[in-house]
Amino acid sequence: MAGNILEFTEANFASQVLESSQPVLVDFWAPWCGPCKMLGPTIEEIANEYAGKALVGKVNTDEAGSIASQYGIQGIPTVILFKGGQAVDRQVGLVKKDKLTGMIDKTL
Repeated sequence: MAGNILEFTEANFASQVLESSQPVLVDFWAPWCGPCKMLGPTIEEIANEYAGKALVGKVNTDEAGSIASQYGIQGIPTVILFKGGQAVDRQVGLVKKDKLTGMIDKTL
């Protein structure tokens, strides 16, 4: 993953997302998904801008299907914001950067 973007897997999801003291923005995506690829640069910008304030990462739904099903991911991209181990906000589809940063800002 590029820059400040973390890669969340079934092995590290609980420790890095659910147990994080910071808000965590998680992009559920897949390599074959066109809109996911279009959202990628936006996720990268957010990761760089919020470094030190929030964690930003991705879950490849092809490789971590159990996490995707646990959070009811039916369409990708889906971006979920976690705080204190709970999913507190979500956006589905290709959304503008200000929607995603707004989700984070509400929790800081």
